[in-house]
Amino acid sequence: MRFLILPLVAALSLPAWASDADIVAARDAVRRNDVPALMTAMAGSQNDLLAPYPAYWQLTRDLDNASDADVRAFMARWPDSVLAERVRADWLRRVARRGDWSTFAAEIPALPDVALDDELRCQKLTLRVFQSDAAAIAEAKGGRWMIGKLQSPGCETLLGTLVSGGHASEADLWRRARVLMTADRLSAARDLTAGLATPLTQEQQKAAASANPSTPAGAALRLYAVTRLVNSNLDAAETAMNQIDGRVPAAEASEVWAMIGLRAARRQDTQLALRAFSRTSRSSLDDNQWQWWARSALRAGDWQTLEKVIDAMPDKLAQKGDWRYWKGRALMAQGKPGANGEFVKASNDGNGFYALLAREELGNSMSAPPEKWQPGRKDLAKVDASPSVQRALALFQISQVYSRPEFRSDAQREWRFAMRDQDDAFLLASAERASKAGFYEMAIYSADRTDDRHDWEMRYMSPYRDSTRRYARMLDLDEAWIYGLIRQESRFVHMARSGVGAQGLMQVMPATARWIAGKMGVKDYSIMDVDTNIQFGTWYLNYVSQSLGHPVLATAGYNAGPGRARAWRAAVPLEGAIYTETIPFDETRDYVKKVMANAVHYAAVFKHTPLTLKARLGTIPASVAPIDGPASAAPDGR
Repeated sequence: MRFLILPLVAALSLPAWASDADIVAARDAVRRNDVPALMTAMAGSQNDLLAPYPAYWQLTRDLDNASDADVRAFMARWPDSVLAERVRADWLRRVARRGDWSTFAAEIPALPDVALDDELRCQKLTLRVFQSDAAAIAEAKGGRWMIGKLQSPGCETLLGTLVSGGHASEADLWRRARVLMTADRLSAARDLTAGLATPLTQEQQKAAASANPSTPAGAALRLYAVTRLVNSNLDAAETAMNQIDGRVPAAEASEVWAMIGLRAARRQDTQLALRAFSRTSRSSLDDNQWQWWARSALRAGDWQTLEKVIDAMPDKLAQKGDWRYWKGRALMAQGKPGANGEFVKASNDGNGFYALLAREELGNSMSAPPEKWQPGRKDLAKVDASPSVQRALALFQISQVYSRPEFRSDAQREWRFAMRDQDDAFLLASAERASKAGFYEMAIYSADRTDDRHDWEMRYMSPYRDSTRRYARMLDLDEAWIYGLIRQESRFVHMARSGVGAQGLMQVMPATARWIAGKMGVKDYSIMDVDTNIQFGTWYLNYVSQSLGHPVLATAGYNAGPGRARAWRAAVPLEGAIYTETIPFDETRDYVKKVMANAVHYAAVFKHTPLTLKARLGTIPASVAPIDGPASAAPDGR
């Protein structure tokens, strides 16, 4: 069926569509471990645009036993391709695992940072540790050393190299032993200290709360005893820390205070969080802890502390638009000068949640989208000539014709590779090609990345509008809000399925769909049908909106469940932006920001009556105040 995309790449001479079946057959043969069938399928597609794929599947089905020569031959045959990059990454992980550091050192520079996963980053760091790079040793001891959970093989090798290379002092070993015990890796902690004069024992671990904190082992054990309380009884953890603070190493005490602060902040116990964070040394805080300290001050309405925390943050955090905006708000709340300067800087940080809020503080609300830039014939021809774009569209077509979502994932990967380091003209021309093919998520991906030239109607596209508009009018829902939510939920992939089972454009859970169908009196339905999914999703959004009485609460409830959205309210009314920023779930916090900002942009594209983001966010009623709406009996999620 490859002829279906020919209008998009008319200048190209593509192979016959029959080879699509060979590509699908090759993948199926790999799954069955049917080597003869794989070879037959490969022979049928050897001159095809997608020929690298069967060759890639054949090579990687047993990469552990592939020769370095075979790997290099593949990369040489298809250079500058996403598959060559993936092969190099997979191969180099194995090269490092087998201890061939000379080959790793020679080949790793060819892999760009964007292609590095967590394990490869650890392996690069290990190479530098072997070379006695002081900065690498410090980086590893400051980061990976303090992660207690079992990490990838490459990262575990890094930690072992620090020990075997003599780069970890006795104090370092006890510090890591505490982290391992906190992660319930008790035997790993004992193994780590086995070579010390007084190694850790199982009996000591059981009696951790009564250990003598004056020794390195005792300090680690007493602090471990505190960390065991953090998840179950924060008040008891604070009391226990007060009893030993000053009797254990200050740096380690600070790390535990930071744990208490983070846990309290996520539980929205702002006063305990602020007390705990105030006991920390600044060098012991990671980025997440810094931000939760700021969020705790924000939720408590403590503008002075918020300003101080932002000022003390590492520059990479303090310079983000989020904290530029809140620094401006903190200055404004205290009647200090400089707020507008912070808002100006935040307003220049993209077109998202805080950029919009900052512009509104400066009097520049979003009333009309930027002028549309239209790619020309030369721009489109350049895109059509890109092998990665060609492969992406061909793979996408296979995914559609054969209903095989794994080919869509391949297509997305090819598309992202093709968009790297491209200028605005290429990105917008690519977006046009993807949109015409129905490859909506990648059209948005490309249009979203432009710097100076824009196409807002592409970036905030509105497919399936007949259905969406109809149900929006029936339910008296804001169409821009619905589209803002769909864009974030599925990027208009109507066959989308999440890892937890949510389905379709509006990512409705099957259990929720059954509940909705019962309420609506619908007996026969398919939640993957576009119109049905929009009907059910908008019905549920309307139900949650009426139940919770506020669009921000409804947006949070749509993602995390109405019960959680209610529970995250404060004892006093909260500004909508503060409620949003202090949502404990990272995913939901990001989701609400994006959906609400999307709604502003969609309203501009639809030429609706302008409504500022600040007005959309409004004020969240106090938790003690009744919410005007029906009590939710819906499943706690979509």
